[in-house]
Amino acid sequence: MEKSVRDKYEAVIGLEVHAQMLTLSKAYSSDINEYGAQPNTNVSAITLGHPGTLPRMNKKTIEYAIRLGLACGCDIARDQYFARKNYFYPDLPKGYQITQDKTPICTGGSIHIKTENGEDKEIHITRIHMEEDAGKSIHDVDIYDTLVDLNRAGVPLLEIVSEPDIRSSQEAYNYLTEVRKLVRYLDICDGNMEEGSLRCDANISVRLKGAEKFGTKVEVKNMNSIRNVQRAIEFEIERQIIAIENGEELTQETRSFDALKGLTISMRSKEAANDYRYFPEPDLQPIVVDEPQIAAIKAEMPALPRELFLKYTNQLGLSDYDAYNITDNKGIALYYEALIAQTSNYKTAANWLMGDVKSYLNEFGVEIDEFPISPETLAKLIQLIDSGKVSHSAASQKLFPELLKSPDTEPALIADTLNLIQDSSEDSLLGFIQQVIDQCPAEVERYRNGEKQLTGFFMGQLMKISKGKADPKAANELMRKTLEG
Repeated sequence: MEKSVRDKYEAVIGLEVHAQMLTLSKAYSSDINEYGAQPNTNVSAITLGHPGTLPRMNKKTIEYAIRLGLACGCDIARDQYFARKNYFYPDLPKGYQITQDKTPICTGGSIHIKTENGEDKEIHITRIHMEEDAGKSIHDVDIYDTLVDLNRAGVPLLEIVSEPDIRSSQEAYNYLTEVRKLVRYLDICDGNMEEGSLRCDANISVRLKGAEKFGTKVEVKNMNSIRNVQRAIEFEIERQIIAIENGEELTQETRSFDALKGLTISMRSKEAANDYRYFPEPDLQPIVVDEPQIAAIKAEMPALPRELFLKYTNQLGLSDYDAYNITDNKGIALYYEALIAQTSNYKTAANWLMGDVKSYLNEFGVEIDEFPISPETLAKLIQLIDSGKVSHSAASQKLFPELLKSPDTEPALIADTLNLIQDSSEDSLLGFIQQVIDQCPAEVERYRNGEKQLTGFFMGQLMKISKGKADPKAANELMRKTLEG
């Protein structure tokens, strides 16, 4: 598509994110909530929707919803009731979904993202409500039949509905990344889109820039990664613009994304709310959330990624890049928090974490909680460097690998055993410097005649003579004074 045509339009995008809760049991029954079990084993009469069975509310789901609402700055509804959303899927055994219609637990609030230009932007939230998941239809195991696994039926969900504030596929990517990061920090969802524990539907329309009226909205489903959400939105924006330019009329519909072909495919016309025939759920009592309950949950809230990002950039002086990379993973952020509790060299601590530590994690394919060196021990290694006792290169190339093998050993003891402790005494350094001067009279003469770039040469000779044990910083300063004295 020509850039001039694309630039005439703007996209209007809202995302609906479904996050499966990390509860031990399902939303309205005691059936196990577990991914990967044998098909149709985590079921009971309640999950199967047998006549006469009664649901019972999972209190943990309410707590998790409040956690997310507080993290997003939402208003928490004090009085709520549930509704039945009626529709037929082969993997929805009751024939309806228990959800929240008129009284979502959370309203308002927002999630902060960065735009393509690196600017801060708020994506406002319409609502967050509690509901249950459907089962799973499997189409690629049997060539003749669709198989149904009801293990997922009844798993607790939070649906996070954004306002149509998103204006590009990149903003959608950034928003979904922040949502996933947030639910992981809160320990309410593992955010694994490949396993379906975090799923996203995108509502997309386009309009001429400057127009106030929204265009015809299309919903896109079945995207199993954040990157595929971005790809689907990008395709749909261009498809809609081309249709409008060609004088075609867009219809409100639901489309599926084919990741292999990179395009969306029409599934069905979009349902209206009255198609679901919502009515109050008669078998669940209304929920009342009081102030002490909210206060208790708020008191146990962890530090959140945005708070940590602002702390690292505004208080600790880290770059946006470093702060983003540290806060991108909760485990990494917690490790860094423990590390800076032991050292005030925040930048060096970040460098070690983003460099040598992450290299180890990537090489062995492990998470930070499996990293053998404790934050306290790594802080001691940094202190050895800061005090001038061990050079950074020696610490990285020799001391760090030995610490990985013996993580319970004091770094200073390993450094001493490996003969890595630098000599910073003036008498020793002057002795090394004198040997360099005696061995290189021609170069000394050239230096004194103005070739100051020879400092590097002299330092190289000094490090050879000292076998790498001379403190480079102290030796460099003393070398200059001696040569110019």
